[in-house]
This record gives sequence, C-alpha cells and structure tokens, in this order.
Amino acid sequence: MIKELSIGFGIAAAIIMVQQGFNVIPWFFMVGLILVLYYLVGFKGMNKSFSAVESSKGSIEKINFDRIGGHASVKKELLEALDFVKNSKLIMKMGIRPLKGILLVGPPGTGKTLLAKAAASYTESVFLSASGSEFIEVYAGVGAQRVRQIFNQAREMTKRQKKSSAIIFIDEIEILGGKRGSHGSHLEYDQTLNQLLVEMDGISCHDQVKVLVIAATNRSELLDSALVRPGRFDRIVNVDLPDVEGREQILSLHSRNKPLSKDVNLRAVAQETFGFSGAHLESVTNEAAILAMRDRKKLVNHRYFIEAVDKVMMGEKMDRKPDIDELWRIAIHETGHALMSETIRPGSVSSITTTSRGKALGYMRQTPEKDFHLYTREYLEGRIDILLAGSLAEEEILGSRSTGAASDFQQAIGIAKQLISSGMSSLGVVCLQDVPGGILHDVITNIIEKEENKVKEIIIRYKNLIKEVADYLLIQEKISGEAFRKILSGCGEKLKVSS
Repeated sequence: MIKELSIGFGIAAAIIMVQQGFNVIPWFFMVGLILVLYYLVGFKGMNKSFSAVESSKGSIEKINFDRIGGHASVKKELLEALDFVKNSKLIMKMGIRPLKGILLVGPPGTGKTLLAKAAASYTESVFLSASGSEFIEVYAGVGAQRVRQIFNQAREMTKRQKKSSAIIFIDEIEILGGKRGSHGSHLEYDQTLNQLLVEMDGISCHDQVKVLVIAATNRSELLDSALVRPGRFDRIVNVDLPDVEGREQILSLHSRNKPLSKDVNLRAVAQETFGFSGAHLESVTNEAAILAMRDRKKLVNHRYFIEAVDKVMMGEKMDRKPDIDELWRIAIHETGHALMSETIRPGSVSSITTTSRGKALGYMRQTPEKDFHLYTREYLEGRIDILLAGSLAEEEILGSRSTGAASDFQQAIGIAKQLISSGMSSLGVVCLQDVPGGILHDVITNIIEKEENKVKEIIIRYKNLIKEVADYLLIQEKISGEAFRKILSGCGEKLKVSS
C-alpha cells in the first residue's frame, strides 16, 4: 500500500512540476540514480533472509545421527559438545563455560553439512544456514550488517518457535574468516570477520536464547588465528574420509531404498573405493541403480556396483575408440602397470581395461589391502615402480615411449619429492624449499633411475606374459585381477581369445 502511494505521489508531483514550468529531467536523473544505487548496494541485502530449517513445518526431512555413517568418532565428539547446549542448566551448575563454536574440518563430500543438520535435530534447535560468500560484498559495511542480521534472525526465530537454542551453520567459512590483512586494500573482509568475532564474544550462557555457531571448511590453514582460539571456536572436529568399515556403512545406508541382488557384496565394494568420500559413495549406489535401469533389470547386481566405481572414479565410457596400433600400445602400457603392482603386492590388481573413460584411454585399477595413514620408504618406492612400469613396458616391447605416461611421470616425481621431504633420500633430513633446484633435480633423477633399473628387470622377465595379456585385451577390452593372477602364477589355463 505504501509503495503504491509513493509511486502515485511521485507521478502527481512530476505532473504539477511540468505544469509549473519546472525542468524535471534532472529530477528524473536523480531518482534513477538512487534506484540504481538501491539495487547495486543492496538495501535488500541489508535485510537478507538466511535459509532456515523449520522441521516443525515440515520444510525439510529431519536428519539424525543414525542416518550418517562412517564417522563414529566424529559423532561421539560432536554429541559431547552438543550436550552442553541440550543440558544448559547442568553445565551452569557445574560452572562450565558453554561452547560457542564448533569447527568441522575435512575434505569436500564428507558430510559436514549433514552433521550440522543432525546437530540441530539432536538439540531441537532452530537451524539457520549460510555460505561464507553470502556475507561478502564489494560495498563496505554490508558483510558486517549481514553477520548481525543472521544472529538477530536466529534469536527472533527461536523466540517465535518457543525454543531455547539456535544453531547457525556457516559453510565455507574460510571466505568469511580468512586471515586479516591478506586481502590487500579490500577491508570489507576484515570488517566482516571483526563483526563475527564480536558476535561470538557476545554469546553467553545467561542469554535467553542459547546460540551455537557451527562452521565447515576444507581450508583450515586460511582461517584467522583469532577465530579459532578457545572461547570462539572451542572444538575443532576433523571429519576425515571414511575407512573401509565406514565406507561399508555408508554404502549400506544409501542402498536401503534400492532393490539389490543377492550377489551384492558391499564389503567388497567398500574395499574397492579407497579414498572415496560419502558423496562419492552415494554417487556409486546411484550410478549402479542407473546402470541396472539402463539394462532394464529389476535388481541391482554386484557387476553394476563395480562398473559404477569405475564411472565415478574415471567418468563415463567414451564413444571414441583408438585404432589398432594405439590399442595395442595402451594394452601393453596397462599390463605393465598391473604386472608391477602384482609383483610388489600380490592380489592388488582389481581389473585391467583398454576402455576409454574420461581422459584416460585405459587404466589398471587396484584394490587397496587396507587404509594407510603412514607410508614407508619401501611402499613409496613401490608406488614409483608401478607408475614407471607402463612406460617401460612400451619401451621394451614396442621400442619407444609415448605421451600417455606424462601423468604417471608427474605422480612419480611427486612421490620422489615426498621421499626427500620425509628425510628418506640421500640428502637426509632437509626442508624441500631450501634445497637448491639443481641438487633437487639430481636427487629426483637418481631416485627415478634406480627404480627404473629394478622395473626393467621384471619387464624383461615377463615380456611374453605382457604380450599374451595385451593380445587378450585387444579383443576383450577387459580382464579381471583374478584371471590376470592365474596367468601370472602359471597354474591356470591360458587365456582363450574369442574371435
């Protein structure tokens, strides 16, 4: 109503001014400029409404910790921190200072947002979520105003819903909470961070509404030290990639609503997915169901899960198909990788294929024996051997190398640097950044040459086997690790290439 009256009054005033002989063009220019500034500066942004979860209204499905798999220790630590919110009277009686903030640190896709939502359900709190980028604008003062806005909005909604606590979740907090002074002359970042620090300092256990800030980041090294000190973000919870038991649990949770065949072995799939996050594992179960539907099957069998792992890891199968000479070289290359992998750790090869996926013309997939957290010198040198074996097999059998090994070489150099930085090279304990470029190059070259000599001996010894497997891949495109091991051991029948 007020908007319509204002427009009507403005039009009437303009008509009267024209009748009185006034030049209204400058006035129109001024009004237009004000409207443009109103849009750009974002007075509406000053009153930004952050997304809120109101489970009582059914706007979002309620999430509890039982629906989040693979993070037993994380959930235990988080539940302990949330009990301070849930049992505020008890902690006041014990003289415990309430936690003001919890920082979730971990790679993308590990379930940090789900954990925050589950925390709101567990404490029966109002839940407001925002991204760090929603606070930052090019105009001074807007970010600080939005920080005040989200805290005020949380308190108002909590009172309106007659609850006692609110959780504010800020994703990608490194954008909002980066180290002060690292943004050059742009002080908007620093002003916004300062306002967040002030708001967190103002949280008290005596407040009518208990506010807890939960933030998530995968770049914790960028955060300002004033933000992560005790009294602001009191708990830093590491949400790492799940181990094999966690991956099996996550796969089970995401497979509950899918018609699985009796031959599906989720434990085996979990062992095939080393390094996968929860988001990757959800995608595996989804892609397996899609593949089954594509083949018009009523049940999702184990074969679809294995193919889904390849798809999530490497991408969709490509229509392009190399010519016979390139296929032969790819088969030789991938068989070289597989041979070295089995030599170093028997039973490690899951499959070898010359099928193009994504940017890879072919690949050899390994099955991790267990989840490693520490690496020995022998283990790292073995990884270099596997990476070099593909190119060395090409050179020994075909007489030359190809550009297909470029990525392998880069990874091998990276592992060589890891050996040097860990004090496992001839340089001893050194700082990698302090080693002169020439010396670093010489040490890396020596490490690579030493491993090449070891790999060449094995390639020469099994030269005929590599050709045999490559012949099979040329026709069938794929061989399982089990079949490859039968040939390698010499205790099984030779592969029969079907015409």
